[in-house]
Amino acid sequence: MNITVILCTYNRCHSLSRALESLAASRLPYTFKWEILVVDNNSNDGTREVAQKFCNLWPDRFRYLFEPRAGKSYALNTGIKNAAGHVLAFTDDDVVVEADWLQNLTASLNDDAWAGSAGRTLPERDFSPPRWIPRKGLYALAPLAVFDRGTVPFQLTEPPFGNNMAYRRAVFEKYGGFRVDLGPCPGSPHSQKSEDSEFGHRLIAAGERLRYEPSAVLYHAVPQNRVQKKYFLDWWFDKSRGDIRGFGVEPGTRWFIGGIPVYLFRRFTLWGLRWLLAIDPSVRFAGKLKVWGIAGMIFECRRAAVETAANRNGDGRA
Repeated sequence: MNITVILCTYNRCHSLSRALESLAASRLPYTFKWEILVVDNNSNDGTREVAQKFCNLWPDRFRYLFEPRAGKSYALNTGIKNAAGHVLAFTDDDVVVEADWLQNLTASLNDDAWAGSAGRTLPERDFSPPRWIPRKGLYALAPLAVFDRGTVPFQLTEPPFGNNMAYRRAVFEKYGGFRVDLGPCPGSPHSQKSEDSEFGHRLIAAGERLRYEPSAVLYHAVPQNRVQKKYFLDWWFDKSRGDIRGFGVEPGTRWFIGGIPVYLFRRFTLWGLRWLLAIDPSVRFAGKLKVWGIAGMIFECRRAAVETAANRNGDGRA
């Protein structure tokens, strides 16, 4: 098997070094050909020097590319275009992978039985979540980039997270790359965050099979500035904006007010009441997160309606 790991990075030279060290220690059968492609998304710290150190130490294993266009999707698509592998694995610059992560993640992609796979992303080992973080729900720790669906493999009906996924190269040739209007953008506090979700949904909607492989384990860093209520609220607001941008409103929606589906107003009211009336701190904050997410959808629907009206008028004004 011929594999390329694509790691896009922006101004995280310290965590990048840890990530590359763990990748360098990967164990794969000697028959496998594999490489690690570091795509620098216009960093201005020591990223180039860190990547070059690994390229010098393992010139047959590491490669470095510079992508000047701001936006993770640009970096991802540049990595795909320049990858040598027939199977493309994706991870981030703030993770530590287990030694068998890459082999386990890609083992099912040697033929066309599966189009892609997703591994198990856990928080770093010493992380203890505060009481206010909701304990229930598949996406309770999504703002911390945690993807954990248990220890049994199965066929996914949801898209993988971008820090722990792999696809056969053929699916990009068939379905295209990542949408450049959705990926996080360096320096922008309001970046859309759904480029990986949109691509996964695109494949699932086309009938492609994606596998959850729990033995492909990596650990995601949890910096203290993310273990804050404001970070969780901002993350869900921006992620929900990205979901509307990527997937639109629910199919069959007929009733709108100012370009905003009526069902969003109903949900906003319902979850607002649940938030305000809840007693348990984690349940209360879970309701608040739902309100913020719905608010993000409302914001994006209204923004799109104003933009459409402006384009229709042709003078740049709604």
